[in-house]
Amino acid sequence: MADDTFLITTHDAAPGAPPLRALPANIEAEAAFLGAVLIDNRVIEELNTPLRPAHFFEPVHERIYERITQLLDRKAIVTPVTLKPYFEADDALKALGGVTYLARLTADGQGLLAPRELAEQIYDLALLRELVSVGRNLVEAALDTSESVAPLAQIELAEAALYQVAEGASASSEAQHFADATKTALGMIEQALLSGGHVSGKTTGLTSLNEKVGGLHDSDLIILAGRPGMGKTSLATNIAFNAADRLRRDLADGIPAEKSVGAATAFFSLEMSADQLATRILAEQSGISSEALRMGKISRDDFQALSFASQKLAELPLYIDDTPALSIAALRARARRLKRRHGLGLIVVDYLQLLQGTGRASDNRVNEISEISRGLKTLAKELSVPVIALSQLSRAVEQREDKRPQLSDLRESGSIEQDADMVWFVYREDYYVAAKEPKRPVETDDAKTHDAHAAWMAEMERVYGLAELIIGKQRHGATGKVRLRFEPRITKFSDLADDALADRYAD
Repeated sequence: MADDTFLITTHDAAPGAPPLRALPANIEAEAAFLGAVLIDNRVIEELNTPLRPAHFFEPVHERIYERITQLLDRKAIVTPVTLKPYFEADDALKALGGVTYLARLTADGQGLLAPRELAEQIYDLALLRELVSVGRNLVEAALDTSESVAPLAQIELAEAALYQVAEGASASSEAQHFADATKTALGMIEQALLSGGHVSGKTTGLTSLNEKVGGLHDSDLIILAGRPGMGKTSLATNIAFNAADRLRRDLADGIPAEKSVGAATAFFSLEMSADQLATRILAEQSGISSEALRMGKISRDDFQALSFASQKLAELPLYIDDTPALSIAALRARARRLKRRHGLGLIVVDYLQLLQGTGRASDNRVNEISEISRGLKTLAKELSVPVIALSQLSRAVEQREDKRPQLSDLRESGSIEQDADMVWFVYREDYYVAAKEPKRPVETDDAKTHDAHAAWMAEMERVYGLAELIIGKQRHGATGKVRLRFEPRITKFSDLADDALADRYAD
């Protein structure tokens, strides 16, 4: 970096103290870059650097670049002449010579020799200024002992700020112009259109679910809840695999990651180990039951199918973290690192109640769960990825005749419902029907016993392998039910495509 990017000042310095350094900036590079843009508007189109007005140190340059980008968005040609009406009353520009300063920017045209390099330097210096700001705030907070000391909380805030700098999000805390938000919304609509008209976010791999919720949207917190045995982890594993596999296939087909409806996925498993999750995915992809895999009861042909599935899974952008008893702060730190290293697009947490809050909140379980759910929602917004968090349900479900879950069944805290953008419940009627199996008939039993067991078998046949995903809450659309097929042998959920099966499960 050139020496003139750092300005040295000794004003107000104490005798013998080291000279004070001003914030890093290169005003001449900013002027040269703006001059290049005004001479040839196509310079902006060829930039590799995400340069924004806030990256300019000189306020006048910031306003000039902002006006340039606004005019270019309107397909206008931008020159010193077309800019003049917007800056005739600009007092700060008058100090630089008035509107003639705009013409002087284009006088020598040196910026055209290396516009990309100039843009990169402006961007890099802006990030350095952000680092200075983060460091200053960190030092001030660490030295301030007037409030109760919470060093772990300060580390969490500092790490979040550093992540924003690493992502170039220097203006993330500022208000966003509505035009920028509109562009983002139009991009989502375009993605939904290109995907066939039903996915505006990341795919779940289940067509019926995608059509109901439009995919998994960035910044959303999705709560996936159900009683034990319903298949929460199985469904979450299926979705994680489907999203990661779609990204793998799209990249192989030459589709860039930003255009794919797939996603690199992080699965934080606080209940199961990484090898147990891998066994589930291998079972799903090879068609061999998890029990047979664990016990080694497989044939040579099965082993070949297993070997083929494992080769396919080796390239999967799916990352499993099975660290037990993670705190919400530690989970957020690990997610940021995965986002930075692997371009994370989806996070799954199994499950919410096994996360730990801070020491202060742990004395009250309701407050701790509230802190965890807010932390997960904050993580979704900070990383701009969907977060699926599995959750337990209270035993109140078992006391009702209709065992279908409701929002009021979410365990331990109403804040889970408040923080969530979507709440899904997994419900399998065959689980409850199987538990009601009457006494098996034998040759000496009476006709009533035979009839009761026959009726049970008919009911079991009707509901076996069928599941409901109940959308209990959705900010983006209507609630309702999605009917799915569940294969317990390989713990796989899939679309209920067979009309005959659908008729069996009709209301």
